[in-house]
Amino acid sequence: MHLHHVDEYGVKNYKTRYLALMGVAVVYLIIAVGAALLQHFEGQNPDSNIGTYGQAFWVLIMASSTIGFGDFYPTTFGGYVIVTIMFYIGVGMMGYIGALIASKIMGFSDTNVKNRELRRQNAKILEEIRAIREDIKK
Repeated sequence: MHLHHVDEYGVKNYKTRYLALMGVAVVYLIIAVGAALLQHFEGQNPDSNIGTYGQAFWVLIMASSTIGFGDFYPTTFGGYVIVTIMFYIGVGMMGYIGALIASKIMGFSDTNVKNRELRRQNAKILEEIRAIREDIKK
């Protein structure tokens, strides 16, 4: 299975499925690391309602998706920082993954195709300019 193909201009064009899977993997890797940090910070507060790694993981999933059920929430400054960072990362990454899926389903124009067409047009224009310059020199 090839993750990308190289067009005639040497540009790598990655497959949408690969990009979406990589996006999901990155989000969950960040959540996994962030959950350990969140559990560490929240473990220092006896009044915290986040007591396990699983609960911390759940909080960060909810933060990244902007749902935030409110069943678990941070109570420490460090916890607030981790959840806030995850919110911003999650909004961007979930938006990216959603855009990839929407593009694939709805068939929006592929920018790689447009770029190849523009490269062909530019190559023709440059070729014509070279020919005109040669004619002028003669």
